[in-house]
Amino acid sequence: MPALAVSACPCDSGLPYKACCGPLHEGRAAPDAAALMRSRYCAYVLAIEPYLLATWHASTRPVQLAPHTAAPPKWLGLEVRRHLASGSDTAIVEFVARYRVGGRAHRLHEVSRFVRENERWYYLDGDFPAATHG
Repeated sequence: MPALAVSACPCDSGLPYKACCGPLHEGRAAPDAAALMRSRYCAYVLAIEPYLLATWHASTRPVQLAPHTAAPPKWLGLEVRRHLASGSDTAIVEFVARYRVGGRAHRLHEVSRFVRENERWYYLDGDFPAATHG
């Protein structure tokens, strides 16, 4: 990924990948739930399935990610709407991710729950307040 190392991070942070999600994908612990959520979005963009599974809490983690039956999504952007510490080791991150499948635009709006164990944040689960097509 040499070209990606100097390009803007897919998570829309405005930082280069090597200074943003790259170190997390290489094993560094996320400093907070919002950073983990951004790195997970970036892993979806870059199709880094082992990272997605490793950062999913063991109590809710699937054995594997669901295969795409149609064309894979083209991820278009991320907006973090809210990051709230709900406890000393729990947090909520609300985001909207935009993507396109088969020429049709979609928005994934999720309120995600995260938990920290052994100094590492994990995605627990999420609620979907709205599903919209563009």
